[in-house]
Amino acid sequence: MARLAALYRYPVKGMSAEAVETADLEIGGAIPHDRVLALAHGSTRFDPEAPEWMSKTNFFMLQRNERLAALGVRFDPHSRVLTVSRDGRAVARGEVSTPVGRAVIEQFFGAYLADEARGAPRLVAAEGHVFMDVPGKTLSLINRASVKDLERVAAAPVDPLRFRGNLLIEGAEPWAEFGWVGRELAIGQARFRVPERINRCAAVNVDPVSAKRDLNLLKSLMTGYGHTDMGIYLEVIAPGRIAVGDEIRPVDTDPR
Repeated sequence: MARLAALYRYPVKGMSAEAVETADLEIGGAIPHDRVLALAHGSTRFDPEAPEWMSKTNFFMLQRNERLAALGVRFDPHSRVLTVSRDGRAVARGEVSTPVGRAVIEQFFGAYLADEARGAPRLVAAEGHVFMDVPGKTLSLINRASVKDLERVAAAPVDPLRFRGNLLIEGAEPWAEFGWVGRELAIGQARFRVPERINRCAAVNVDPVSAKRDLNLLKSLMTGYGHTDMGIYLEVIAPGRIAVGDEIRPVDTDPR
């Protein structure tokens, strides 16, 4: 039986995960407080009053800025305080709903990423907007067994957090999730549509602990399986709460 082993949100696009035990989902929504902030290049023209989806190349990201993996972030959605830490020590803290608070965070990243920035970094957000790699609001699911199978090909340990999934499942066969594309899943009180597999970029080559680009997992995926996919996208089609420990059940929607 496949079950939900872990649940994550990533408050700042491209930065560290926060583990949560439950998530209350709305139709067409994302994990609450997932990717609600992004660190934009100074040259990025993001309008918080009229937000639109933008390619991840407009923002700092692990694919090009692996130093981000050396930092931890914690976001309190009630106080709107973002804390950035390094080696377990807070190095910047600011209330992101205020200009002063954002400036504190931006000044830290301006110094930390000085050689990699296109203009002064800006912390951006917009009401109801999320900074996804694809248009729209989705969740991502990673199968621990598929990651374990990739370890065999890569001949090295692979942390599932390299793939920055929201849902980590266990108990399914390796790559079983690819067979769920085009189907519906029931998890906890919620129900999902599975639109497609997730094609990966070079961000997965960065170790989320050491911040080193130490593996070529894109090559391992292509060599071992003939593709560079890991995980599936989920779209919420029925609202409800999901929780660690919930069973994952494919739903047969064919009336025959």
